[in-house]
Amino acid sequence: MNYLIAGLGNIGAEYSNTRHNIGFMVLDAWAQASNASFVSGRYGSTAEISFKGRKFILLKPSTYMNLSGKAVNYWLQQTKIPKENLLVVVDDLALPFGTLRMRKKGSAGGHNGLKSIDYSLSSDEYPRLRIGIGNGFREGGQVDYVLGELLLEEKRMLPQVLDTAISAIKSFGTEGVERAMTNFNHSSLKESSSSKEE
Repeated sequence: MNYLIAGLGNIGAEYSNTRHNIGFMVLDAWAQASNASFVSGRYGSTAEISFKGRKFILLKPSTYMNLSGKAVNYWLQQTKIPKENLLVVVDDLALPFGTLRMRKKGSAGGHNGLKSIDYSLSSDEYPRLRIGIGNGFREGGQVDYVLGELLLEEKRMLPQVLDTAISAIKSFGTEGVERAMTNFNHSSLKESSSSKEE
């Protein structure tokens, strides 16, 4: 069984440590831990990881966030992987930093990367793993916040967040999306954003 794991972000050194790139960070951490290397290809870089009889194709689009759908659609067709075996890893302003939410489908919630994928696939019915980046910005400061670097405390928490996200992706592939949601969507915080995500 093959899976396409698309971590969203922006290419370029100036974006590498920004909140918007947490999807790239998850895939980089997993590739590094598995001694896998990314190879540049059309619309993105890919790496392959085998785990418990499954093959995970990791995709980091090179299209910039707003055109992520171009890369995701292309690689789904290239790999002949069905939409239900796609998992998009994305940052989420509506969740506290480090909180994970896996969903089988849902609205883009204002995220340009998800909007692009919805448009390219003509559907929002694909699994996604949202990773909270918090919303510690003043009114009008959203762009600077998502394209800003992590705070010291967030950097300290980051390795654990990335490890947990990798475990969630492995669970998605080996146990299915329902089990992964049960295992990783727990939080003591009230689910104020769930209505918009369903």
